[in-house]
Amino acid sequence: MKVLVVGGGGREHAICWALQKSPKVQALYCAPGNGGIAQVAQCVPIQVNQFEEIGEFALDHAIDLVVIGPDDPLSEGIVDFLEAKNIAVFGPRQNAAILESSKVFSKELFKKYNIPTAAYESFDSYDEALRYLHTQQIPIVIKADGLAAGKGVVVAQSLNEAEKALHDIMVAKIFGNSGDRVVIEEFLSGQEMSILSFVDGKVVRPMVPAQDHKAVFDNDAGPNTGGMGTYSPLPHIPQSVIDQAIETIIKPTAAAMVSEGRPFRGVLFAGLMITAEGPKTIEFNARFGDPETQAVLPRLKTDLLDIFLAAVHGHLEHMDIQWSDEAAVCVILASEGYPAAYPKGQPITGLDDVEDALVFHAGTSVEEGRIVTNGGRVIGVTALGKDIAEARGKAYAAADRIKFQGKHNRTDIAKKALV
Repeated sequence: MKVLVVGGGGREHAICWALQKSPKVQALYCAPGNGGIAQVAQCVPIQVNQFEEIGEFALDHAIDLVVIGPDDPLSEGIVDFLEAKNIAVFGPRQNAAILESSKVFSKELFKKYNIPTAAYESFDSYDEALRYLHTQQIPIVIKADGLAAGKGVVVAQSLNEAEKALHDIMVAKIFGNSGDRVVIEEFLSGQEMSILSFVDGKVVRPMVPAQDHKAVFDNDAGPNTGGMGTYSPLPHIPQSVIDQAIETIIKPTAAAMVSEGRPFRGVLFAGLMITAEGPKTIEFNARFGDPETQAVLPRLKTDLLDIFLAAVHGHLEHMDIQWSDEAAVCVILASEGYPAAYPKGQPITGLDDVEDALVFHAGTSVEEGRIVTNGGRVIGVTALGKDIAEARGKAYAAADRIKFQGKHNRTDIAKKALV
């Protein structure tokens, strides 16, 4: 089969890495790809929002399956567009991708179907939102309604911080139209957990759970990022809690989307908080998470292409999906200044010196034959081991070998799982 992956980050590198292991994949393309993806797939210079060009490429090259990586094209209807051309595509249609592209939609869905989540109110008026804010307890969570590259959520530790976040989102419009509406919700305390699931509409097949590290600095300090590292499994979280989250949140959400006439096909990503009252929903994403994918897919033993095809054709219930017992830890190497402004074009060295680890490129490109930085999150280093401690040791040893000017990374990824 010929497969085209749409996207150019660490998530797409991990997807391409997993797909190229399939004996059924005859040709693998990635649009636009990056410096690392070029080592496992043929990169084509088409951007993720160029639907016409993606469709033409798929038809011209007799592509059997298109896999959509990022959230933006999903929310803009790329799946509907390609399906209209009779191109098989893995990912949710636009009316199902709204689960991620509108925080207000998802919160209202949770309320309607009694899916556990934080108490909230939504606003399209800045003045009303500000008045409501002054009646609430601190800390509090402010969310832009629309997509914001993983940065549209502020956990405010003071009233001043909350007021600034509200002003930035709704008045200064730092996220553009994504800030036309906001969700203000109660702060949930506890352990975070991410569960990604393959879904074919009605059937939900959960992947192994992971835990992301959103804050830029050690000990969860500093602003939120798209994710500074992740690990799987979660030895400190009981299986009974994981099962509870699947049965009370993930499966009911998939069923709710069917009831709403918006059946979800693709990867349903549940961001969860394990509170004293049990698991509650923070948010849902409509695609593979980044960097969760870089820790989850290396543990997958089943052919990823087979799973994608089963989901597309509604046959997931017949799939026997197997996972490795090994642990995986992914450490993100970021550019100086990230998640704020950062330089690009810094040469990266040491990539060939990495041993016993996987190197997933996120923000890289090739200039004059050498790999250089081209994003905020540059590289994800994933290592496998018999347990978290071994995987963690290997990941950090490999990460230390990779150098570029201004490189920074957290040093405490997966530390809370060392039990």
